[in-house]
Amino acid sequence: MKLRGDRRPEARALYGAQMWREARHHLVGLPFGILVFVVTVVLLSVGVGLSVTVIGLPVLALGLRQARWFGALARSRARASLGARIEEPEPLTPTRPGVMSQVLAAVTDGLCWRSVLYCLLMLPWGIITFTLTLVFLVAGWPLLPFVVRYLAVVHRVMVEALLGPGRLSVRVRELEEDRGAVVDTAAADLRRIERDLHDGAQARLVALAMDLGLAKEKLLDTELTREQASAARMVDAAHGEVKLALQELRDLARGIHPAVLTDRGLDAALSSVAARCTVPGGVRVNVDLAGPGGVQERPDSAVEGIAYFTVSELLTNTSKHAGARSASVDVWRSAERLMVQVGDDGRGGATVPGGGFRPGGGLAGLAERIGAVDGVFLVESPAGGPTTVTVELPWRTRTARPL
Repeated sequence: MKLRGDRRPEARALYGAQMWREARHHLVGLPFGILVFVVTVVLLSVGVGLSVTVIGLPVLALGLRQARWFGALARSRARASLGARIEEPEPLTPTRPGVMSQVLAAVTDGLCWRSVLYCLLMLPWGIITFTLTLVFLVAGWPLLPFVVRYLAVVHRVMVEALLGPGRLSVRVRELEEDRGAVVDTAAADLRRIERDLHDGAQARLVALAMDLGLAKEKLLDTELTREQASAARMVDAAHGEVKLALQELRDLARGIHPAVLTDRGLDAALSSVAARCTVPGGVRVNVDLAGPGGVQERPDSAVEGIAYFTVSELLTNTSKHAGARSASVDVWRSAERLMVQVGDDGRGGATVPGGGFRPGGGLAGLAERIGAVDGVFLVESPAGGPTTVTVELPWRTRTARPL
């Protein structure tokens, strides 16, 4: 009786709830495998067969997306029944709106093709798991837990290898998050420096300028000896130097990170830049950052800073070198991207390799800054003009890791 009592906990462990969840998973695997196999084969066959027509590639992309959805369902089943720990991969997001962009995103997505392979393997694998589980459930009861567990291990490895984000994707995501953290930290440091200059040195220079101004007025209201007149001229010169230093400090603080950008966003900040531009016909500014539901939103502060300084540099180039009569700035949101377009009716001839409108110009530096956050920098500037510079930036510098 003692020996039998010792075996009961082992039997309960072998035939526990987890074993039955795995057995149920194997039995349901056959109809699931038939479904995903048939749908995937039909869609991909039709897409490939019609690839010479207009609808071929969209149908192929639909099949790939459907396989990706089946993969998501398989990951959920594996977590619930097999105890798998699989991170969700990045969503399939086209970089630009439009059907062709969605097709290209699906065709070039590695997970879509791995999901196709999984769907094709599920039919033979479903037959194997269903048959073995059913046979041992009916006639091989003592070996059932071991067979079920072995099949569960193999299936879990299959799901993790084919449907998980993959080590390279995880590493890329980690590097993107690290880079985003660096960009955000740098932007925060610039904002802190700007606040320190505004609240510290700039405030003291303002007070000093006011004191010197009052001293100069008092000296002007009195009769002065030769020495006092010389001192008054020195006070007047010092007052002028302080005002000049204050203006330079304000320009420096604005160049580091303008307060209007932090307080009021891109619309007000770019309008301020446009107002200082010396293009004769002025600069038209249109900013529309409406998100889902039409609500105006703001991108990451680091992205706002890059967009601001890009427009500022481009308008400076336009003022100095383009010979333009008018210019325009358009900023809008496209999905999870911030789009910026700056145009002018000047002489054209701007190229990134040449550095802009003059050797050693700033376009190459702008392209490097934008590329550092996976942005896109395009210049269209034929000789004779007009010039259009299009910038595409991520809405967020970091993507939250899916749970």
